[in-house]
Amino acid sequence: MTVAAPGFLRPSQLARLNAEEEAAIAAACPGLGQRVAPEGRSDDVLWGPYVWMKTGHATDPDLRFAGSSGGALSRMLIHLVETGVVDAAVTNGADPDLPIGNVTVIAADPAEVAASAGSRYAPSAPLARLAELKADGRRFAFVGKPCDVAALRALIARDPSLNTVFPVLLSFFCAGVPSHAGGRAVLAALGTTLEDTAAFRFRGNGWPGRATARDRAGEERSMSYHDSWGQILSRHVQHRCKICADGSGLAADIVCADAWEADEAGYPLFDEGAGTSLIVARTAHGAALLADAETAGAIATQPFDVATLAAIQPGQRERRRALLARLAARRLAGLPIPRYTGLRLAAAARQNPLSRNVKNFLGMMRRSLRSRPRTE
Repeated sequence: MTVAAPGFLRPSQLARLNAEEEAAIAAACPGLGQRVAPEGRSDDVLWGPYVWMKTGHATDPDLRFAGSSGGALSRMLIHLVETGVVDAAVTNGADPDLPIGNVTVIAADPAEVAASAGSRYAPSAPLARLAELKADGRRFAFVGKPCDVAALRALIARDPSLNTVFPVLLSFFCAGVPSHAGGRAVLAALGTTLEDTAAFRFRGNGWPGRATARDRAGEERSMSYHDSWGQILSRHVQHRCKICADGSGLAADIVCADAWEADEAGYPLFDEGAGTSLIVARTAHGAALLADAETAGAIATQPFDVATLAAIQPGQRERRRALLARLAARRLAGLPIPRYTGLRLAAAARQNPLSRNVKNFLGMMRRSLRSRPRTE
């Protein structure tokens, strides 16, 4: 994987691929499409199949503080390692050579997991080390973006031996991947530069936590999550993420997200407070692991009404409802679209007023016509 302007990770082909390799890539690549089946689970139009949803947090107060949204995902990783379900976790951490960037981390003890706690709004490619992880001999809990987990689940379907290497798949709600240019823009808004930055946190150390840059002299500058994500980073999300049908980890065993507090109108509040995670058991396997963590006292949970989720996750809600209109515009413009099966796109679109679907259709059509390849 190499960095391409304006700061996204892209695959760099080193040799010609044969037909079998091309077919394997096509079968696993979530960029080409995704298939989801309820298989006896509850199947929400917006949020997909699940066994149960709860809210909760890590019972360790330090980990709850360090995590972006209650520390439940980080605490689950520690619990899985401590109980011998896995030997280590594959997750993301800050790149020591690029503070606004990510690096894949193999965390084998609680301290290493805790050091990687907190959301990282930058490109990542945890599956780039797949061959190395397969040869390692250990069992891993894999944490990735929904697309990473969908790809790994598809690879496992083709090669069941990978199930031994990755017995647990975890994910989180994802609103899209910003480029490194987004991270630079946050630093500029803080009045500093990447060259002067020794360390950077996108979130965490509170809920939702502040984007914080520490310079080489030890001075810190920070801004709110509302300003860093809402005003800057979200504007640097790559276009492909805007036609993604899976922002909520449909292929994972366990998914965590922000269970925001909401105002009287139902809109999320971003006031600093004690972190609370939305915890989704997508599979029976995930539900059993979470129940074990509850029994062990690693996480504390409370009941959650899935009907309230659309209000406190408006970004996810609007993208899912808009997706069919956006895909229709791309198709009409002669551009390729992913093949989504079982993701209930038409039902989600019917939750939108016609005017909003038309607006999304026209906006995507304008963008698609501008980006369509021209022939001389």
